[in-house]
Amino acid sequence: MQTYNTDVVGIYNRVNRFIFEVTHQVSSNLSEVNQFDYVRIQSYLNAIRTYGVHIQSDPEMDLPETSPRLYALEEPPVVPKIENESLADMVRLLELMRDELLNSQSGRRAAKLVSFDFIRLNQVLDKADRFMVDFINVITPLDLPESSPKTGMTEAGRKGI
Repeated sequence: MQTYNTDVVGIYNRVNRFIFEVTHQVSSNLSEVNQFDYVRIQSYLNAIRTYGVHIQSDPEMDLPETSPRLYALEEPPVVPKIENESLADMVRLLELMRDELLNSQSGRRAAKLVSFDFIRLNQVLDKADRFMVDFINVITPLDLPESSPKTGMTEAGRKGI
């Protein structure tokens, strides 16, 4: 897992952190997305979108002495099976976004994203936003007495250092 693009590293790290957060939310063990987790997920999507806009608005940099520089990436988080299918769908969208960028033409640049990759990033974010509003906000909670629970409980988040 590596890239040459410092901005792809930034997106990769943020998306991985948000994946961990989503898979360990209280709602991950339920058939609903509670209001607190809903707001958190919206803030994660907004953070990625804002970061993308920020890096695209940065001026081009002339980096003849440091480019190409290969950045080693941390392993992505292990995604546990979670009860909440909507959150599992959201995690898959985040993984797709991360992996598309990691394997894109932008990964070979020193910084910024190729315009087509920036479009792809925003398309996935738009889909995730619509999923939150048009699906999660409309259908949850679900009453699933016969098929729940289908997985064990996810662990609590990390403990203090």
